[in-house]
Amino acid sequence: MASIIINTASTEDFETIQSLGRQTFSETFAESNSEEAMKTYLEESFNTEKVKSELNNPDSHFFIAWEEDNPVGYLKLNSGAAQTELKDDDTSLEIERIYVKKSHHGQKVGQLLYDQALESAQSFGKNYLWLGVWEKNLRALNFYRKNGFEEFGTHTFRLGDDDQTDLMMKKILD
Repeated sequence: MASIIINTASTEDFETIQSLGRQTFSETFAESNSEEAMKTYLEESFNTEKVKSELNNPDSHFFIAWEEDNPVGYLKLNSGAAQTELKDDDTSLEIERIYVKKSHHGQKVGQLLYDQALESAQSFGKNYLWLGVWEKNLRALNFYRKNGFEEFGTHTFRLGDDDQTDLMMKKILD
């Protein structure tokens, strides 16, 4: 395996983020959800206007994992008003997405992206990282628990007509 490089994404990377987002979300959740719900979610969440808007938001931070010229995963962090839930401006940083192509599962790409999130939180002077993860995504739950996250609540994630439960998790930083 070639080494993985993590780079900050810019607005010029919107097609890469858009493509990675659609592919990795589908690979992760298509088996557990209806085709119609997935299609609607992907169109709403990864349309060009929305991805460009997110990339232009100064409170959102994107990173792409590259294996040579091949994008294999990405990370989206939110601070301040860009946070989806807590909006604890001064002290928290949200990991909204860490997604890795299925072809690269088990190759430590997710860990490298998480390490980037941790480094970002520390450089921004945040007290804790937080995120929401689907209660049935055992791979992700195990990953976050291994990295020191603890559950502190739940929230509803709507996919199509299906209300799903996300576990809210946080990690206090030293």
